[in-house]
Amino acid sequence: MAGNILAISDFHETSPWGFQSVHPFLNAAIHLQTSLSPNELLAITQQIERDLGRISKGRTMRYADRLIDIDILIYDDLILQTPDLVLPHPLMHQRLFALHPLSEIAPNLLHPVLNKTIMELYQFLL
Repeated sequence: MAGNILAISDFHETSPWGFQSVHPFLNAAIHLQTSLSPNELLAITQQIERDLGRISKGRTMRYADRLIDIDILIYDDLILQTPDLVLPHPLMHQRLFALHPLSEIAPNLLHPVLNKTIMELYQFLL
């Protein structure tokens, strides 16, 4: 178990980002309380993806249709850059599909690098 879910956003249907597809995506955000380290949490989310049939991007690193994609957007106020995990998520502030659900459950959460709230980042993209 990854932790306790403290909040969950609505689900939002969006167009794919970064590639063309006829398939819409469903996006949501959760606020998770966990005792796991960021890397332990990443391992669990990747296992969930595999269990649900996710196939890795592999060497191409291209975006493509997928059954599930779990991203860790922010972990407290941690700033982390490793080969496996970058926190906060480096493209989160450019993705309306990530900011919209996150703004529902954590509008006042401060982005630890940009020093703006999630709501400020979301409204900037609108």
